[in-house]
Amino acid sequence: MLLALDTSTRYGGVALAHEDRVVASHTWYSKYNHTAELMPAVVQILLRGDLKASDLDGVVVALGPGGFSALRVGISVAKGLALVAKKPIIGVGTLDLEAHPYIGSGAPVCALLEAGREECATALFGPDGVRLREDRVCNVENLLAEIEAEVSGPAIFCGEGVVPWREQIASRLGENAQIVRPIPAARVWALAVVGQERLAAGELDDLTTLQPEYLRMPSIGVPKRRDRLPQGGSRSRKPVR
Repeated sequence: MLLALDTSTRYGGVALAHEDRVVASHTWYSKYNHTAELMPAVVQILLRGDLKASDLDGVVVALGPGGFSALRVGISVAKGLALVAKKPIIGVGTLDLEAHPYIGSGAPVCALLEAGREECATALFGPDGVRLREDRVCNVENLLAEIEAEVSGPAIFCGEGVVPWREQIASRLGENAQIVRPIPAARVWALAVVGQERLAAGELDDLTTLQPEYLRMPSIGVPKRRDRLPQGGSRSRKPVR
């Protein structure tokens, strides 16, 4: 039995897979970074399967791109479970997971996630499923111009990132844009299936070096300057003469 964990975006998910089949899954929407939801979800799905961590064959986790804190939560929990239970760990890119259901469909696949600053994280796959570009962050209009110039015929657009840019994609590419409505549960299902395939093939990751794939580090604002108060006094306190 393989445990899958995905906290790439606001939508999180856990799943159990066995013999190329997802046997249980749970997804949720988090307003924050999944710290409150993930461990209870893991406990519940193990209870549903009457399992302990030591009963697992391995753990697979989504690596991103995605939210900075959210990814850290998921990968930290996955590493902790794998370490304590002495099980193998596997990491899979989130854009690969978004594209997975459509790979091999005979059409190019463009997977999208929101990256902030009016930009998207994206990966492009050819009709045969081979990557045409590595994961990157870019302006959506520039991405569409490239696809329009380089891809002939219809292309599939998938992933959570299609939601804010649906109209822009359709307006630019017309009938050549096959826009797929994202289903939150589909990504963790894909993670479980891909994880099973890689586990069977012996394609494992190193627990000590596995890291999130951020593409871009988060912007950290400079704290506002605060005037220090004298110890034991107020700002207006005058020296004693």
